[in-house]
Amino acid sequence: MNFEFSDEQNLLREQAQGFLRDYCSTSVVRRILDGEESYDKDLWQKVVDMGWTATVIPEEYDGLGLSYLELSVIAEELGKAIAPIPFSSSVYLATEILMAAGSAEQKSEWLPKLASGATIGCLAVAEGSGPMTGNALAAKLEAGKLTGVKIPVADGDVADFALVLANDDQGPTICLVELNQSGVVCELVKTLDPSRSHACLKFEGALAQVVGASGQGLALLDSIYNRAAVLFAWEQVGGADTALNMAKEYALGRFAFGRPIATYQAIKHKLAQAYVKNTLARSNCYFGAWALSTDAKELPIAAATARVSAIQAYYYASKENIQTHGGMGFTWEFDCQFPYRRSKLLAINIGSEAVWQEKLIQAIEKDRAA
Repeated sequence: MNFEFSDEQNLLREQAQGFLRDYCSTSVVRRILDGEESYDKDLWQKVVDMGWTATVIPEEYDGLGLSYLELSVIAEELGKAIAPIPFSSSVYLATEILMAAGSAEQKSEWLPKLASGATIGCLAVAEGSGPMTGNALAAKLEAGKLTGVKIPVADGDVADFALVLANDDQGPTICLVELNQSGVVCELVKTLDPSRSHACLKFEGALAQVVGASGQGLALLDSIYNRAAVLFAWEQVGGADTALNMAKEYALGRFAFGRPIATYQAIKHKLAQAYVKNTLARSNCYFGAWALSTDAKELPIAAATARVSAIQAYYYASKENIQTHGGMGFTWEFDCQFPYRRSKLLAINIGSEAVWQEKLIQAIEKDRAA
């Protein structure tokens, strides 16, 4: 079984690297972090023009109809660049839900807009702390109108529509809500990584339409999360490599007592351990990409394994990058903060490490029982 990317996919990687090197430098990330913009609109439009938002959308809906292997390559490179755009919310989550469960009318209306970048989608599930179960959901969908509060919602302030988990008379259900209507109030939420904005969405009788089967929202989310986890993991592996390379370059150029600090064991061991964690996570991501692209029965195990190892790798590499830089690494002027902030944010975006460890255990037990 060959998990390597093809020559065409590696060519896509080279093109993505050149594109992001030109248009998504650390100065772009810093501008969004320092400023009032929620994301870089110019970069987003260029990404759209590259066709990345249309990667896996079928051609009948104006997409490119490519595989998840191509999307995995793009996810990794966006992760390396720590891109300040709502790509994951719109592509990994909103697009996936509509492709998996949307009606023919919903697909025809929304998928071409998502492919062209004219519309940005987001997913609104959480209602604060605590697990999301049917009994815990306060959001209600009654007679086509949604009431409730969702917080935090990644990219909720920039999205045109949200896919919201709410209870109707059948139980937890996914519904689609356009956010530019009078029944929706959006408030910004501060997070550790302002380069990826979050919001509190308040629904006060907002018009909504059911996506998928009523009462099957949790099952649909579980399926979509398994798919999205692989793509998030690739993004995290890309960021982990950026953090490791940042630390390596600094260690090679920083001299202490007449020699580079990279020659000291205390630094070598940190970087070697980061390399091991990154390599292990990448190996798991290859398995996840294969399972996702072939819709293999191993996807739940592959997704959870990739997700857990990528969370651990990204956090460790970004943390040790700051440590390698010493006291200066903790200052605002240094770029070490970018991968660290993003690692903490992505670690909880679709469930924490503990959540995915539990999902991994459950998937292994289910596989053994089969």
